[in-house]
Amino acid sequence: MFQAELRDQFAAFFERTDRFSLGVCNGCQMLSSLRDIIPGTQSWPDFVANRSGQFEARLSLVKVPESTSLFFNGMAGSLLPVATAHGEGRARFHGQELPQNQVALQYVNSEGNSRVGYPQNPNGSPLGITGLCNNDGRITIMMPHPERTLRTVNFSWAPEHWPEVSPWQRIFLNARQWVK
Repeated sequence: MFQAELRDQFAAFFERTDRFSLGVCNGCQMLSSLRDIIPGTQSWPDFVANRSGQFEARLSLVKVPESTSLFFNGMAGSLLPVATAHGEGRARFHGQELPQNQVALQYVNSEGNSRVGYPQNPNGSPLGITGLCNNDGRITIMMPHPERTLRTVNFSWAPEHWPEVSPWQRIFLNARQWVK
């Protein structure tokens, strides 16, 4: 953001409607800090230290709400375990109204309720928000690590009816479908 040439290159990338982007964990923090040049992200938060004051690493439960994210197409309503590993994952909003269709992922309890406390919400983000997308859904950010749980064997336990690949594989299949 401090070098005009790089800022312009990133801005040109994000402006193109034939491009998409996924930011996980540190990538989430980075893309959120670029919100001034990413269309439709003006209400995105900063990501700051977890409310617990410590690094949190565990398997967490998330819900996929209805959103415009291309990665979560067809997944709304899913409750999925996912690897969480971050020290600075709490979303700190700046008072701007967040469009509801931009919330792409929320930490939830076992009943699927999002307004949960620690430890179900490991970072303390309001409403358990841990993933967002821009207005048109091309750019998605999230703190948890779905790439660490792509196969059922990556879980300490998984339902017997799950195939070899976990439901998280769907986000990458959705991206591939979007490219076609």
